[in-house]
Amino acid sequence: MNKKYPDEFKQEAVRQVIEKGHSVPDVAKRLGISDKSLYYWVSKAKVPASQSAEQEEIRKLKVELKRVTEERNILKEAAVYFASESKKSTRS
Repeated sequence: MNKKYPDEFKQEAVRQVIEKGHSVPDVAKRLGISDKSLYYWVSKAKVPASQSAEQEEIRKLKVELKRVTEERNILKEAAVYFASESKKSTRS
């Protein structure tokens, strides 16, 4: 039979494993839940944090890539401009 546990209960169980360093079997036994459920809650709690950090890093890198690409394009245009000016001045 599947029991429905309140979110606060799940969060506290996960916190005991992740933050306090207790073992999953230990916490599960103390709280009267299955190891399998607690392992699932812990894995679910760990994934979003790392994914969101990765997503934030990707977002920052995309912003920087856009800025660097724009700078490169400006420098390319400046190089073309100065090269053409240089040719004009050497013809005189």
